[in-house]
Amino acid sequence: MSPVVRLAQSFDAWRAAARELIARGVPPADVTWQSQAGEGDLFSLMPDDTDANAPLLRLPRQLVELLESAACFSTPDRWAFLYQVLWRWQLGQQDVLSHADTDGARLHAMVKAVRREEHDMHAYVRFRERAETEGAPRFVAWFEPTHEVLPQVARHFARRMGSISWMIATPTATMLWDGASMHAGPALLRGAADIDDAGEALWLTYYRSIFNPARLNADLLRSHIPSRFWKNLPEGAIVPAMVSGAANGARRTGQSASVGQRSGATMIAISAERAQPARDAPKTLDQCRRCELWESATQAVPGVGPPQARIMLVGEQPGDQEDLVGLPFVGPAGALLEQAMQEAGMARDSIYLTNAVKHFKWEARGKRRLHKTPAQREILACHGWLEEEIQGVQAQVIVVLGSTALKSVLQDGSASITPRLGTPLQHDGRWVVSVYHPSYVLRAPDEASRRQAYAVIVAGLQQALRLLQVQDHSVDAGTSTTSSRLA
Repeated sequence: MSPVVRLAQSFDAWRAAARELIARGVPPADVTWQSQAGEGDLFSLMPDDTDANAPLLRLPRQLVELLESAACFSTPDRWAFLYQVLWRWQLGQQDVLSHADTDGARLHAMVKAVRREEHDMHAYVRFRERAETEGAPRFVAWFEPTHEVLPQVARHFARRMGSISWMIATPTATMLWDGASMHAGPALLRGAADIDDAGEALWLTYYRSIFNPARLNADLLRSHIPSRFWKNLPEGAIVPAMVSGAANGARRTGQSASVGQRSGATMIAISAERAQPARDAPKTLDQCRRCELWESATQAVPGVGPPQARIMLVGEQPGDQEDLVGLPFVGPAGALLEQAMQEAGMARDSIYLTNAVKHFKWEARGKRRLHKTPAQREILACHGWLEEEIQGVQAQVIVVLGSTALKSVLQDGSASITPRLGTPLQHDGRWVVSVYHPSYVLRAPDEASRRQAYAVIVAGLQQALRLLQVQDHSVDAGTSTTSSRLA
């Protein structure tokens, strides 16, 4: 009889069961997973099939994070699928994390959907303030998430709102923050969050005042905010009338009723240097307005890693997932880079990871945000932040991933990556190693090209490690390192 795992909606419970199943050597085909806990033990197995010498279940952090995030994806077979991924990894099939693998592609798609849902919930939860009642939360909100992301999102709001009490209700669960601790509860009815809120009327007044009918793009509005969110947004009730008004004539005059009554045009001569007021230089990356990329990005993405790392990896710019999460190399390119680092023998937690450009540059393609290569002026605008990181970390070797990173590090707008592959160079007292960007591998047209580009990345990372070894050996021997020793 096949073993049956009776499992509540909990990643921790699944992990405990999966660990035992792996230790017993039970393949995915012999396990039937249930989404709700039944009577009896958490899981039942055939007796006396435990291997006493079974190795401990050791997983890389990336895999654990992917599994935990994918566990929030609402699909009946999620626990069975996650166990299949885990089983394949234990068999040594590490390509299960690759986007080119069927299971790997599905895993990353699930994670992407969950992270998008978390981002949407951060953006579209609307709290209403209720009258003071002893023991009741001060603010309440209703949301209908597609995936089970309420616990993660609740932690976000607990950090944002501090000691203020609140409650978020959904069709499947409720989270309540009392100002000090979190409490999980059962689902509530939609009416639990339907209360009168004087502050909401103020918000709607402000929303109407900033609406500019002359700049309305209804299609863009619908693509940025999916229709399923509008019914729970306070402004959703007034937007149709505002859009209708724009179509019926308000668009002609914009926000000012007097503009349309003026005849002719007045030209005001002004010198270029006086066209903009003087502004203080930004003191933090979040304040940076040196180019226009900040306007369409979610946030600036700084580098991460040890403050005194000996190797620094410099990419091009944040991607779609990095822009949402606020960390570099967490998307598909980051997953491939981590795989290359493992193959090269380079520990990610010992490396400083950053990008030449700190804001995500993209263009809309349907509902997707597609990467767009930064212009030279944007590379130059961000170079000060990269230089600050380089000077702070003082890495002995910089690995540049792609032409944008190479142009920024060398401050040479004509620099090309291809002629420098496999040939390190000295720049400002440190070695610079050039490799392809991981996204180049993902975009390669065929398997042979992908393998060749991936091999270049691995070889470049190995070369960076050898440069450190040669440098250490030279210091020990009391001699200086020369480029001829690296040929």
